[in-house]
Amino acid sequence: MGDLWEKYTAHKAQHLAATTIKQDFAVVSRHIAKTCGDLNQASKIRLELIEITTIRSAKKSLMQINACCAWAAEFGLIEANPFEKIKIKARKPPADIQPFTEEERDRIIDAFRQTEEFQAPLIEFLFLTGCRPSEAIALRWKHIDTNLSQITFCEAFVYGVAKDTKTSKSRIFPINPKLRSLLSSIKPVAADSESLVFPSKTGLIADEHNLANRQWKPILEILGIRQRPLYNCRHTFISTCLAKGVQVRQVALWVGNSPRTIWEHYAGLIATEDVPQ
Repeated sequence: MGDLWEKYTAHKAQHLAATTIKQDFAVVSRHIAKTCGDLNQASKIRLELIEITTIRSAKKSLMQINACCAWAAEFGLIEANPFEKIKIKARKPPADIQPFTEEERDRIIDAFRQTEEFQAPLIEFLFLTGCRPSEAIALRWKHIDTNLSQITFCEAFVYGVAKDTKTSKSRIFPINPKLRSLLSSIKPVAADSESLVFPSKTGLIADEHNLANRQWKPILEILGIRQRPLYNCRHTFISTCLAKGVQVRQVALWVGNSPRTIWEHYAGLIATEDVPQ
């Protein structure tokens, strides 16, 4: 497993930011080194991962190992992926639904435009679409129709691994005039369909964690806005839509959730009507 991981890391280094390789991939490498490393004992490696680290960290490493072996099987380095059905279930913490106000949202976007111009379009895009950060950094120009009328969210990039969206379903998001103006301002004259819409400064896949720690948190601190995760751009979009009277089912379709999820997590944010006579 160790040798295979080294080859996979070298392959991914061509497409990922150096910090992702140095930090996230290095963690997986250390975890693999503490296991038996035998590809014929995938279940044993799973148990060893759970023993040497937290459930959350073990799950991340196992996801990376699975991606590594899927890549190796695809290119004939191994006969089959032994980790394809090996999973670790981790309990999810309660959702932290704390949206920004519209005034806070606008101040954040303006601050990025003034101090972090390169990252500003991505931040505004997150607020305007409610997509997950992992979906935004995986977005390519081929996913946006040539008329800039709709976006197809069908991929995500999580911990250096390309995968389907969280629900494993693609969805269509309609582009309104404000979003169209944003995309028009950043679209290259001769955009390659495979090019990333929001690449890193070096043209590779953006590092979500670097963005959160190096730009997002410092800007919120400077603005005096209570710290909340980058993911809360999504909560802000959803709560804004609900406050403006957009139907729950429509919001659910736009953001890739079920109406039930919207009701369960955002019910308190939905404006109530008067009791009928």
